[in-house]
Amino acid sequence: MKLQLALDLVDIPEAIELVKEVEEYIDVVEIGTPVVINEGLKAVKEVKAAFPNLTVLADLKIMDAAGYEVSQASAAGADIITILGTAEDESIKGAVEEAKKQGKEILVDMIAVKDIAARAKELDELGADYICVHTGYDLQAEGKNSFEDLNTIKNVVKNAKTAIAGGIKLETLPEVIKQQPDLIVIGGGITSKEDKQATAREMQTLIKQG
Repeated sequence: MKLQLALDLVDIPEAIELVKEVEEYIDVVEIGTPVVINEGLKAVKEVKAAFPNLTVLADLKIMDAAGYEVSQASAAGADIITILGTAEDESIKGAVEEAKKQGKEILVDMIAVKDIAARAKELDELGADYICVHTGYDLQAEGKNSFEDLNTIKNVVKNAKTAIAGGIKLETLPEVIKQQPDLIVIGGGITSKEDKQATAREMQTLIKQG
């Protein structure tokens, strides 16, 4: 199980400062969609240059022109690139193909997917590296979470690794760990804390205890 830090509401210098604080306790740093929109792929490039030993995920949430967008993110230094599970199969294939060519990985984000089990099975067959259940920001406000969906995916996938994102905090982390996803994505659960380092350390300790 790996810990991914999601950075959403920062600029590039803030992102670098924040990662410095928690670097030794995280495995993956995610350049979130808002950062990519505000700063472009330059954010991916600069964070990867600053932290060459960390895995960098570019949360592009690709929907179309997948091969091209994966190639651009790869060139910027992303190790993992995201595409939406609601994208066309041809787009998923294009993303997977380009990622393999570049030695990168594809994470499929299941946000807004209606039939989680059926789609996860298809995505697994299409060669996704990770399938991520994701309670979006707008649904978290209604108190929803992805824990049940994670269980659903784990029951149907044979090859893909699993990930979970959306509103995970220190208090809910043990519940997530029980389900043993490969990747646990935490944003505000770390970034909103006064002592980010202590929070990340505690989370990583819990994850390692499994």
